[in-house]
Amino acid sequence: MKKFNFRKVLDGLTASSPGSGGSGGSNSGGGAGSGSVHPGGTAGLLREEIQETLTSEYFQICKTVRHGFPYQPTALAFDPVQKILAIGTRTGAIRILGRPGVDCYCQHESGAAVLQLQFLINEGALVSANSDDTLHLWNLRQKRPAILHSLKFNRERITYCHLPFQSKWLYVGTERGNTHIVNIESFILSGYVIMWNKAIELSTKTHPGPVVHLSDSPRDEGKLLIGYENGTVVFWDLKSKRAELRVYYDEAIHSIDWHHEGRQFMCSHSDGSLTLWNLKSPGRPFQTTIPHGKSQREGRKSESCKPILKVEYKTCRNSEPFIIFSGGLSYDKACRRPSLTIMHGKAITVLEMDHPIVEFLTLCETPYPNEFQEPYAVVVLLEKDLIVVDLTQSNFPIFENPYPMDIHESPVTCTAYFADCPPDLILILYSIGVKHKKQGYSNKEWPVSGGAWNLGTQTYPEIIITGHADGSVKFWDASAITLQMLYKLKTSKVFEKQKIGEGKQTCEIVEEDPYAVQMIYWCPESRVFCVSGVSAYVIIYKFSRHEITTEIVSLEVRLQYDVEDIITPEPETSPPFPDLSSQLPSRSLSGSTNTVASEGITKDSIPCLNVKSRPVRMPPGYQAELVIQLVWVDGEPPQQITSLSVNSAYGIIAFGNCNGLVVVDFIQKTVLLSMGTIDLYRSSDLYQRQTRSPRKNKQFIADNFCMRGLSNFYPDLTKRIRTSYQSLTELNDSPVPLELERCKSPTAENRENSYNRSRSSSISSIDKDSKEAITALYFMESFARKNDSTVAPCLFVGTSLGMVLIISLNLPSTDEQRFTEPVMVLPTGTFLSLKGAVLTFSCMDRTGGLMQSPYEVWRDPNNIDENEKSWRRKLVINSPSSSQEMGDQQYTIICSEKQAKVFSLPSQTCLYVHNITETSFILQANVVVMCNSACLACFCANGHIMIMSLPSLRPMLDVNYLPLTDMRIARTFCFTNEGQALYLVSPTEIQRLTYSQEMCDNLQDMLGDLFTPIETPEAQNRGFLKGLFGGSGQTFDREELFGEATAGKASRSLAQHIPGPGSIEGMKGAAGGVMGELTRARIALDERGQRLGELEEKTAGMMTSAEAFSKHAHELMLKYKDKKWYQF
Repeated sequence: MKKFNFRKVLDGLTASSPGSGGSGGSNSGGGAGSGSVHPGGTAGLLREEIQETLTSEYFQICKTVRHGFPYQPTALAFDPVQKILAIGTRTGAIRILGRPGVDCYCQHESGAAVLQLQFLINEGALVSANSDDTLHLWNLRQKRPAILHSLKFNRERITYCHLPFQSKWLYVGTERGNTHIVNIESFILSGYVIMWNKAIELSTKTHPGPVVHLSDSPRDEGKLLIGYENGTVVFWDLKSKRAELRVYYDEAIHSIDWHHEGRQFMCSHSDGSLTLWNLKSPGRPFQTTIPHGKSQREGRKSESCKPILKVEYKTCRNSEPFIIFSGGLSYDKACRRPSLTIMHGKAITVLEMDHPIVEFLTLCETPYPNEFQEPYAVVVLLEKDLIVVDLTQSNFPIFENPYPMDIHESPVTCTAYFADCPPDLILILYSIGVKHKKQGYSNKEWPVSGGAWNLGTQTYPEIIITGHADGSVKFWDASAITLQMLYKLKTSKVFEKQKIGEGKQTCEIVEEDPYAVQMIYWCPESRVFCVSGVSAYVIIYKFSRHEITTEIVSLEVRLQYDVEDIITPEPETSPPFPDLSSQLPSRSLSGSTNTVASEGITKDSIPCLNVKSRPVRMPPGYQAELVIQLVWVDGEPPQQITSLSVNSAYGIIAFGNCNGLVVVDFIQKTVLLSMGTIDLYRSSDLYQRQTRSPRKNKQFIADNFCMRGLSNFYPDLTKRIRTSYQSLTELNDSPVPLELERCKSPTAENRENSYNRSRSSSISSIDKDSKEAITALYFMESFARKNDSTVAPCLFVGTSLGMVLIISLNLPSTDEQRFTEPVMVLPTGTFLSLKGAVLTFSCMDRTGGLMQSPYEVWRDPNNIDENEKSWRRKLVINSPSSSQEMGDQQYTIICSEKQAKVFSLPSQTCLYVHNITETSFILQANVVVMCNSACLACFCANGHIMIMSLPSLRPMLDVNYLPLTDMRIARTFCFTNEGQALYLVSPTEIQRLTYSQEMCDNLQDMLGDLFTPIETPEAQNRGFLKGLFGGSGQTFDREELFGEATAGKASRSLAQHIPGPGSIEGMKGAAGGVMGELTRARIALDERGQRLGELEEKTAGMMTSAEAFSKHAHELMLKYKDKKWYQF
């Protein structure tokens, strides 16, 4: 039970009226502000009945998993034994993938681009080379990989790295042409260096260029092949420290690959040629081909082609070798897409790709380079996709990718997240979506199958919905920190395709992506789904398991923001509410019947898109029930929709923009309300406006950017939809203007006592600067007016100026009447006010339980088996708990971009106020449930994530998590129940996080294991003759050659060793509780043992030194024992 604070009672008695916002203190930062309490009468009794169970110990911020395609990839590596794949990116990130569920993200602190990745095969470690000339060794034997060692090169730039199989010595090539050797275990540079001037001939006058390739000979580990950019290849004998042979070619080299026998190697060149070299005759290529070059007459060289960036030469025991390369197309085929060429015997197959190729790797059966490679697949890393080609089938099909790599198939424009939703939804959506999957995939299992993963303890159903620029909507199964696509809906199928030549006439407000999804609303219980698009339309979908063919019903709504001078008419000459008949557009059951205005004629009553007028076949799944479009008004295009809400129990949808509010009955397909925002206040104005006919509206210009607050994320009033939408689908990161961070609330001045005077006078001053947009909508069973005794269906309307209006919905009492009798929609004259634009609403009953909005239980609308006459709508309505005591029965929680307030209804007493921020503003706020209790979660523009208890608004968590660096984050950040949240961290990736302490503690159990103990396959028996004549039979001892005893120490100024935080991270990655303590104790014991060992060695050294000194002293004494003084 909360303690009663007498001081707060005194503060409340001296404060202003409850509806004025209270005396909440200011806050200089973006975190927690101060709150004030207004107890009084029955409100005080209501507050005392609630016992809040949430405390700050329940909350902690932690990233969980990242989904999607790695943004801007640069490098690729594969462990053929562990069967895990690593991808490096330009931002310094590494994604490690295994079997479905094994997906790990790690990040270099420097943020430098990853140049190359090398697995320590079957060792649970990874080496990364970055553009800041630093090598890093990652430990993969823990669920959260950590850096064990780093080596920073100071004087040379890294260009290429090679780690031989089962070797602990890493070869590092540099831009100067030198080759250095690093010990993987200690990450210390060896004194053995291959200088470029020693590798090339003394007679050579030019520098060979950077090292582009390093590899040891499959035949002899003591020989190293070094490729230089200018076309020089050196075969270096590591033991004798000299070049055994050199190869020269006129064209620059891009890559080299060995034949497994070690007698031949193949090079790819900048002129599109492939050269095959034999070690016995290095004077000229054994074979030269330009695969995609046109054949010329004899004696003439084939025409040059585009560079072959990489080639791989893989042999097979029972067939011809595979030669696989990227690039090399002819220059006269400029329009051809990037390609991967597979040469197998005489057959040449060109696989065209949708995006440029970044890197590719051939997957082989054996990790040993001196055996038949037996390739079975090719992993191709594209700029925006990852595909795997099956080499075992002649038509080279691709494998079906189990990872969600196609999130960005069309740019993501909005997201929605639902945790703990009805469990049957995932199976139902999957069963519908699987019927529309692409065919033609390889019938073999996905080859990247390493790691291990378990479901863990938290397995409640989770669904993520993404809206896209092409009008598509994707439903994803996000349960147990995985992501799998369930179902895809294409909203553009509702509209006619635009013909060439009439696109500019019909849809001038958007240049590209006219079907882009802007907002999503989904009711999982009733399965009603609604989207709003950038072209000012709303589509309502209902779910059905049966296919139907029907016409699409559409409505066209004229919504205008009409500002007139303040008029003082006689009370009886102006009705208290405008005539709704003038606001209702004609119902169109067969799409738009309007024609496009010709040039020079003002457009009016024309929608942006044309709905299909013919019957449309709708497959099982979500089927369009109704399309609502805003139309042009006197040459002005409709404004984007800024708020959207649907209620299946009421059968009503409401949406608004900066012009006003629209309420539609989607059961009877009629418009109930279409009214400008100012007209919603009419019933409370002392001086009311006369109803006027619509006229051309001038665009209002905001004089100050900072006067918009949250409306910065809605269209600028001086621009068309096409201008504001450019940031919606932009893939490139763009920093937020400084003004955005300094924004102040548009209602910061004169807001506290705004209703102590006439509403009309305050409106006249506000309207001069900006429009009042509808920013939040909420359907609920509540008290429409002050001191009402019964609840009724209500619509809460929040505006960009911090005003909250309550609209009463008068619904027919029976199901039969609901389909025929009209629904009355009337503003009640009830107003509440907050600082800043209103973001969200919610309601709680008097016991503190979160009240769910009423909904209709789902029933298939096209089910022909049921008897239509006996069917009745099954509604679930959560009304406030009944009580015989008179007084308040309900809490209403309202959060704006500046503050949060809790009102008790029906008295409309403001119980709690919390000023969240003064210097910034809230981007996203949601009332969520965690541990069976409600709380308010907020994400601020300055990066703070804040959690407040309900209803007291006590701060539970305030963490500076993520500064707003891109509009994409603001557009896609969303909270949901059970302590979950997500946002689009890059144009191609979704980052999920949790603010639940329980999930942070259990996260280690939910993550997959990257490393699993697997025995390294044994090498094939080469046979006696091959061992005798096939190459060097001696085992090459790299330790003896590269160790400090032989090679000496490298210069300290050449590279700097940096210890990594791996041991600390390993301790953090250990299981919590007792296991964590045991891990820490074990590490401390190991460190102590190490120190004791060092002390023991030093003691032994001192004892040896003392014994030697004693021995020499004794010998000296014996030598001079019998000599006289004059004999010295």
